[in-house]
Amino acid sequence: MQKYRVGIIGATGMVGQRFMLLLKDHPWFTITCLAASSRSAGQIYREAVAKRWAFPGTPIPEAVADMPVLDADDVETIARQVDFVFCAVSMKKDETLALEERYAKAEVPVISSNSATRMMPDVPMLIPEINGAHVAVLEAQRKRLGTKRGFIVVKPNCSIQSYVPALWPLLDFEPQSVIACTYQAISGAGKTFESWPEMLDNVIPYIAGEDEKSEREPMKIFGDVQNGQIVSAVEPTISAQCLRVACTDGHMAAVSVKFGKKPTMEQILERWANCHPLTEGMGLPSSPEKFLYYFEDPSRPQTRLDRDFGHGMGITIGRLREDQVLDYKFVCLSHNTIRGAAGGGVLSAEYLCKMGYIQAK
Repeated sequence: MQKYRVGIIGATGMVGQRFMLLLKDHPWFTITCLAASSRSAGQIYREAVAKRWAFPGTPIPEAVADMPVLDADDVETIARQVDFVFCAVSMKKDETLALEERYAKAEVPVISSNSATRMMPDVPMLIPEINGAHVAVLEAQRKRLGTKRGFIVVKPNCSIQSYVPALWPLLDFEPQSVIACTYQAISGAGKTFESWPEMLDNVIPYIAGEDEKSEREPMKIFGDVQNGQIVSAVEPTISAQCLRVACTDGHMAAVSVKFGKKPTMEQILERWANCHPLTEGMGLPSSPEKFLYYFEDPSRPQTRLDRDFGHGMGITIGRLREDQVLDYKFVCLSHNTIRGAAGGGVLSAEYLCKMGYIQAK
């Protein structure tokens, strides 16, 4: 199989660094270009991240360690070196949107880890196993942008990728109301305990904008494509509270659900055990062998023990039981910088390549 040439925009941040590790031995993708802000441009990669490398037990991959860091704003130069880019910049939303659209208009497909385009009606916000069919809207997006190859696809907020996959197999039971409280690791803020000592022995009950994203974004994922745009679902209504907790990686959610057609516990467990992701059988390198896994042990999932399930791409669930206010409650766990960020982006890119939306030049 011909390899695709990949650029990473925002290569020096924590998500950019995670892309480096995930792509180190990728069978389809080869990193040919790294870019960051003008502050890092001109340095080799190992120098640019020398004091910021977030994985002290893991060395910087040799293939990129001495690669020069380009200025992310030099779109034309980067566009000549890549077939597509992953974008994980740390910029204001309007600046991020402008930059990503510049790449798309330069005929570079953009797989974004940022939030700027998530609620745009012609930008797929992908969890490929669930809503891969939303890529059909890219035809309309390309018309808007005036492109033939270029487009933007974005991954959802990391906080929802624990509980949205668990709700997805249950949609025909008509979930009406969902209450979700998420317990989110510090890497979701791009931090380590060394850089954020205030988080040691602490919980912070506020993450700016996170409650709102966690309530709105699932509705787009559960929506469908109509007349060149993604129309969000109208149910369930979601109430979310998002807390920052003293864990390095892993976002957990405690979820309660009321259904229009209340299933039995046995039906819920059967759906989780036998769901069929849309990516099943596609041979995507980053697909976990098991998308959803339910623990019978009531003390699981645990963040430290289970965040790496399926190489960090699987979703673990536990503690299903009756709820005295709604119908059922359970807990879920996902790895926020793998499934919730870089790994989800890599899987989306694999899906887009397989579906023919990304071609090697």
